[in-house]
Amino acid sequence: MAQEQRRLAAILAADVVGYSRLMATDESGTLVQLTKLRTDVIEPKIAQFHGRIVGAAGDSLLVEFASAINAVQCAIDAQEGLSRQNAELPEDRRMVFRMGINLGDVIAEADTIYGDGVNIASRLEKLAEPGGICIGRSVYDQVKGKLVCTYADLGEQRLHNIPEPVRVYRVKPSMLGATAPAGPLLPLTDKPSIAVLPFANLSGDSEQEYFADGIVEEIITALSRMHWLFVIARNSTFVYKGRAVDVKQIGRELGVRYVLEGSVRKAGNRVRITGQLIDSTTSAHLWVDRFDGSMEDVFDLQDMVTASVVAAIAPKLERAEIERSRRKPTESLDAYDYYLRGLAAIHLWTKSGCAEALAHFYRAIELDPAFASAYGMAARCYSMGKVGGWIEATSKEIAEADRLATLAADLGRDDAVALAAAGIALSFVVGDLDRARELEDRATALDPNMAWAWLWSAWTSVWLGESEAAKEQVTRALRLSPLDSHRGSMFAAMAAAHFLAGSYDDALAWAERATRERRGFSFSGVLIAASAALAGNADRAREALDELRSTHPNMSVSKQSLSFPFRRPQDIERLAEGLRKAGLPE
Repeated sequence: MAQEQRRLAAILAADVVGYSRLMATDESGTLVQLTKLRTDVIEPKIAQFHGRIVGAAGDSLLVEFASAINAVQCAIDAQEGLSRQNAELPEDRRMVFRMGINLGDVIAEADTIYGDGVNIASRLEKLAEPGGICIGRSVYDQVKGKLVCTYADLGEQRLHNIPEPVRVYRVKPSMLGATAPAGPLLPLTDKPSIAVLPFANLSGDSEQEYFADGIVEEIITALSRMHWLFVIARNSTFVYKGRAVDVKQIGRELGVRYVLEGSVRKAGNRVRITGQLIDSTTSAHLWVDRFDGSMEDVFDLQDMVTASVVAAIAPKLERAEIERSRRKPTESLDAYDYYLRGLAAIHLWTKSGCAEALAHFYRAIELDPAFASAYGMAARCYSMGKVGGWIEATSKEIAEADRLATLAADLGRDDAVALAAAGIALSFVVGDLDRARELEDRATALDPNMAWAWLWSAWTSVWLGESEAAKEQVTRALRLSPLDSHRGSMFAAMAAAHFLAGSYDDALAWAERATRERRGFSFSGVLIAASAALAGNADRAREALDELRSTHPNMSVSKQSLSFPFRRPQDIERLAEGLRKAGLPE
């Protein structure tokens, strides 16, 4: 018996988004268009980068490369070419591809290849956005720093029928074009608008990265309190971390007039913050300065940066408004340090990161029992834990989330971070929707630029059955943080709002986007199954249910009905009806 041939290969999987819809509308025209795109765009790029087509069925392609770099560059160039071809077509006739790339061991047989290396590439393709590319960790390790593009870390993802989680990265769609678009991708708002980029850590110690990131987050929070200013959220600006940036491109991608960038140096007890404010429309530097002090002066240094930015944008602004925006979160620098460490950990959105963040927030509270934001963020850890399935939300955990949220609200009556974080814990974990609504309304009034406050308010609107309010709130959140690395939750909230309104096709589309953003968020899968079933798409409903039950084998209609704090019985019953139609047992 001949020994099977194995080799290491980079595998690119691609398919057309909405191919069935295109075929149903115009079968012959769709086949002609697909052939043209393959002949004119895709196959020449595969040849240029020395790839080999090993599978082609209908709208899908499987391509083998000897080099991960060649595979990714081929995908980038192909997506650019496809985008140009689609630009002149009506939206309903565009043929858009998703692509996934994995580096792994494959079995070669005749003219094709098999194995987990191929299966993972196929699963990665399904995570990509229309027109986008997703790659596995094995590919990322080979290509990082070697190609003109940027990557968004989507964390570890559970892939269907793949036993171990795979760390996934998105090749940023905004960077796929070789030339910048002529106009803004997002329009400027009617307010002065600003994005604060991650500051460079010049401390000579990578362990101080959390401190530099925390300083930026605090400056964003301070600027957000200026109601006349439109401030992009931290999670969208941090996608630019660690790479050279084109300020004009950032202005177009985020829809902002001003960009603040800088650096932080911490050495012993001394801190230096430098900053420069740039007009993204002209690249002119409006202000450049540096601020030196001891750790005891860190809050004053942050205030100086904020005041300088405000003075450059609106020199006639009353000093009283600047003073009103100031808030010293704690008197304890040690508590503040633990708080910043907690912020760094919670943004990882992993089970271990959530546990680490909670430990840091508890330590901050221990050092300063009046630290409202620390209580709020600790409460948020319980909400995140329930979303991720990392806690069971036992009566003990619900009581602790309630305690933390209550203290955050009592101690932080003018602290939007504390109020908003307490609100989502009360809403999703405790199920106290009335208190949650009150806190979230106060948070958005205090800080109308806080994207997560609008998102958490949207989720409370979902649980209350207020679909139109939820849509408006998610729209606000997405505009404030258009590149948010965790926007899967925003898409899921929009899907839920459409589901409640009976717009099942729209709910399905948004839920699919949410799943591509972040696998493992079970409510997105639940919405896909229920929406597809109620929309009459039985095949998609069964497929979604199979994926859910592969990771949640004991899932049932009754358990799902109890998992989410819907107030209105008709909303619970609608979800249950969809899941029953999808085939989920009682």
